[in-house]
Amino acid sequence: MPKFAMIKISNRVELQENEIEWQFIRSSGAGGQHLNKVSTAAQLIFDIKSSSLPEYYKERLLNKADHRITKSGKIIIKCQASRSQDANRQTALEQFIALVASVGEVQKKRIPTRATKGSQTRRLESKKQKGATKAMRQQNTDY
Repeated sequence: MPKFAMIKISNRVELQENEIEWQFIRSSGAGGQHLNKVSTAAQLIFDIKSSSLPEYYKERLLNKADHRITKSGKIIIKCQASRSQDANRQTALEQFIALVASVGEVQKKRIPTRATKGSQTRRLESKKQKGATKAMRQQNTDY
C-alpha cells in the first residue's frame, strides 16, 4: 500500500492526501491564448461522509451554512486566482484546511454581564434631559 502525505488540520486531526480528489479545468474569464489551451483552475472535491474525519467534525461541517458544501455532503472549492495550476492548487488546499479547521474551534461561552450602577444612572439622566428638551418644545405651540 503506497504511503500518502498527511494534511494537518489541527494538532489532533490529520487527513490522508488521497481523500481529496483534484480536477483541473479551464479558467473562465479573460486571459488570451494561454487560457484557452491550459487547464489552470484547480477544483478540490472532498466527501465529508466517507472521510476519516472525527464524527464531531463531520456533523459540524454538514450543518455549517457554507456555499462550498453541497447538500450531498461534499466540499467543492474552485480556485482560479492564479495563472499557475500549482498556485491554484495550493490556494484551494489552504481554503479547505481553513474551512475544516474552523469547525474544530469551540467558541467560548458568553457570560452575560450586567450594566454598572453608574452606566444606568447616566442613561436615565440623559433620557430625562432629552425628555425635558422635548417638553420645552411642546409648551410654545401658540403662535
